Amino acid sequence: MKKEFNLSPNFSKNPRNKRDIKFIVIHYTGMQSEIESLKRLKNPKSEVSCHYLINRKGQIKQMVKDDRIAWHAGKSKWKHFNNLNSNSIGIELVNKGHKWGYQNFTNTQIKNLIKLCRNLKKKYKIKSQNFLGHSDIAPLRKVDPGQKFPWKKLSKFSLGVWYNSRIFKKKKENHEFTKKNSRMNFFKNLHKIGYRYFDIRKKTPKDKIIIKAFQQRFTPRKVDGLINFKILQISRFLAKK
Repeated sequence: MKKEFNLSPNFSKNPRNKRDIKFIVIHYTGMQSEIESLKRLKNPKSEVSCHYLINRKGQIKQMVKDDRIAWHAGKSKWKHFNNLNSNSIGIELVNKGHKWGYQNFTNTQIKNLIKLCRNLKKKYKIKSQNFLGHSDIAPLRKVDPGQKFPWKKLSKFSLGVWYNSRIFKKKKENHEFTKKNSRMNFFKNLHKIGYRYFDIRKKTPKDKIIIKAFQQRFTPRKVDGLINFKILQISRFLAKK
């Protein structure tokens, strides 16, 4: 796997143990060009960076060595982990993002991302369920990599989780889908999966944002922030896994 070095000064200087690396977090750059993205990721004043950047042509640039903590995740939570920088490798995909004109990821970009992720998974013994998007770990702040990111395709290489479509063959009434209990059941499932930033027992304005983060990943054609039978079933399936 070919990669070139384009190192950033933005990382924590103390090395970390190989065993500390438990997650891969995928982002998009969300800037107008690759050049602007690289400038920001290398600017000491920005205080942001990543371990790898993959451009639209599929070229992989390593910006921070794996054994150093890059500053890509920010304030974040997943399961019992807080501020995931210490335990993750961050990968940025060049894409203008929602602000500047969200693009489809290129085939070469995704192909080489899969190669890189498979390599990192083997090297650091990363679990399949620990391949996450920025919006999974920081849903109140971030929407990347967004609804166009092909999580289903990655799951075929055991990079991230997906659901079995057979779960929808059972009748709705067998699962007691009602507005009364759907919210609590859905958020109980999300908590088991790893999502945070919500109160299982109490409805808040944050609910819709969290639901959208889940939908962006698992039902990208319908991201409306409303709990329905489909996402309840998906959440139940993933929680059991």
